[in-house]
Amino acid sequence: MKAMILAAGLGTRLKPFTDHHPKALALVNGKTLLERNLFYLNQYGIKDVIINVHHFADQIEEHLKQEQYRVLNITLSDERNEVLETGGGLKKASWFFDSSESFVLMNADILTNLDLNRVISLHQNSNALATLAVSKRISSRYFLFDEGMQLRGWRNQKTGEERITTTTSVMEEYAFSGIHVIQPSIFKYIHQEGKFSMVDVYLELAKTHLIQGYDHTGSILLDVGKPESISIAETYFK
Repeated sequence: MKAMILAAGLGTRLKPFTDHHPKALALVNGKTLLERNLFYLNQYGIKDVIINVHHFADQIEEHLKQEQYRVLNITLSDERNEVLETGGGLKKASWFFDSSESFVLMNADILTNLDLNRVISLHQNSNALATLAVSKRISSRYFLFDEGMQLRGWRNQKTGEERITTTTSVMEEYAFSGIHVIQPSIFKYIHQEGKFSMVDVYLELAKTHLIQGYDHTGSILLDVGKPESISIAETYFK
């Protein structure tokens, strides 16, 4: 199985660190977020990883020359000219993935102890186009799922914006955890070009395909996107 880590973002919430560095190289107890997530994937036998780069891309290239990464097969997807967001970044890297094997997509700025094998197993034993790790936690934006954990919509609590793909009697809110397991066949359905979000892709495809959620409420999931979140992460990840 292969994976992609999304590391191209500007990381504006992590200023002032990201004024001079990419967010993926923020340190938690002496290890970068990128290192922690590469070896998180490696725990589950995933050694072939593509990483998209934009903001201070040269620093990531240099960092990956370190000795510990030689056990992995790492490829970079260069977005120096324009950051393409989650959807555009994945589409640009589509050539990297095998045509018949599901793959993992994850954000560089999260840390978790989620059992990835369980997400992969659920996905591979279903006919889902994508399986999204989600949990019950406070957020400003939520995916909406029915009683069978099938994606039915999205809601922004701050703005009141709501996008419903199918109305059902149950529309349960779950916060997205930034980890996806995806079928490579998804690429033939992605018609967007340039810069776009996977949220838009999923909400469109959920009208005609199974996009499901995996509830991992109770697992540790930290969005290490703000300076104060670094110290919180250091209490969990040694």
